[in-house]
Amino acid sequence: MYLIRGQKNIELFQKRFPKIGLSATIGNFDGMHLGHKAILEKVKKNALERNLSSLVIFTEPHAAEYFSKINNSTPPPRIIPWRDKLRLISMNEIDFCMLLKFNESLKSMTPEEFTKKILEELKIKSLTIGDDFKFGKDRKGDYAFLQSWGDSNGIEIHKTDTIKTNGKRVSSTRIREALILNDFVSANAMLNWDYSYSGKVVYGSQLGREIGVPTANIWIPKQKLPISGVYAVRCTVNGSNYLGIANMGVRPTVGGGRPVLETHIFDFEKDIYGTRITVQFVEKIREEEKFDSVEILKSQIKKDIEKAKKIFN
Repeated sequence: MYLIRGQKNIELFQKRFPKIGLSATIGNFDGMHLGHKAILEKVKKNALERNLSSLVIFTEPHAAEYFSKINNSTPPPRIIPWRDKLRLISMNEIDFCMLLKFNESLKSMTPEEFTKKILEELKIKSLTIGDDFKFGKDRKGDYAFLQSWGDSNGIEIHKTDTIKTNGKRVSSTRIREALILNDFVSANAMLNWDYSYSGKVVYGSQLGREIGVPTANIWIPKQKLPISGVYAVRCTVNGSNYLGIANMGVRPTVGGGRPVLETHIFDFEKDIYGTRITVQFVEKIREEEKFDSVEILKSQIKKDIEKAKKIFN
């Protein structure tokens, strides 16, 4: 999958792929849930029928994150980091992805400016959007606006129907709420994949090894995720599956600051520094706590391990 990094690279994209026509969509795609997949299937179907290539456009940061910074408020947590989003979009066999930087310039674009400067420059021939999609300054761009624009420019505009589970609309908001409430069954049903986090194992303080519970550490992005605390987890390392426990947080007992995912894999002694692993969250055991000593922390970790093994049994 080819990534177009920002509006300034549209011209370079056109030079590299001069004869490409595009079936496209626009959105956040946080979580790549069932609703998002329905949109991508329609994008690919339209591309196949018209001999076009498929394109997904998303913004970084999310609009809500940008406005929260301006308003000094707390943004909603992300379901997945943008690199995992790219990976999942690629797994859905999309040809091209475009990352638009959400900044003052993009925020100020009217719907008319956005369609002219971005969609028309990309030579989009077909555009598919979700049923609640809004864009442009003050969110004035909607399906009716795009229909009118499409009619004037010979561009097909499509809208997808709402996808529901348990009679309710599948949305990133519902998934975040389910993850915060430790309801992985509901979250996974809406995602249609088991909620997990992946990354390369980095060197930590080695405290886990010193107290007899070595951990594989993965740095967490600066954007807040909807989970924190200690979990029973399943891990995939070099294609093999294991069980374990993981702490998602800042390690207050040892004066940690930067968020990290620390995973203790049961019955595992291999050196995996630099290896990419995937950690699937199964059930929350407890919140992260600050203990009065490392010995008390060690005792609690042993209890966490026992509880995790009971969950798996």
